[in-house]
Amino acid sequence: MTMADLEQVMAWRNHSEVRRFMYTTHEISLDEHRHWFERSSLDPSTYLRIYEKDGEATGFVNISKTRSPQIADWGFYVSPDAPKNIGGLLGDEALNFAFNELKLHKLCGQVLGFNDRSIAFHKRLGFIEEGCLREQHFDGTNYHDVVCFGILAEEWRP
Repeated sequence: MTMADLEQVMAWRNHSEVRRFMYTTHEISLDEHRHWFERSSLDPSTYLRIYEKDGEATGFVNISKTRSPQIADWGFYVSPDAPKNIGGLLGDEALNFAFNELKLHKLCGQVLGFNDRSIAFHKRLGFIEEGCLREQHFDGTNYHDVVCFGILAEEWRP
């Protein structure tokens, strides 16, 4: 991801069908988004990637090493206008990058408990459900479970 991608990624992130599944659901301002990008871009343990299909940007992936150099968290979303099945292609590419290029041992993900599509998506990619943080997230009105996933390098199908 470069500064040139900033407004496109922000538009995807602020779309109601993406935003409602995030920890923060407010519409992000350009200044807020720019500050996040500048901070993240300087962090050597964070990898911001744009997924392209046939030369067109269709998704975003964030991989952050947080626990150790070989373990990372990921987050992602696709363009609300992306063709069907782009998510699976994005997921395959992201896991390939995580395990074959970054040489990670483990990739972790967290999903809000009501996001059934993302839960199923993680399972389709080979992630194992490792636990549930009960009522871990408060959205301003309700508490929600957070489902924790992990996939080890040896479990990834190259």
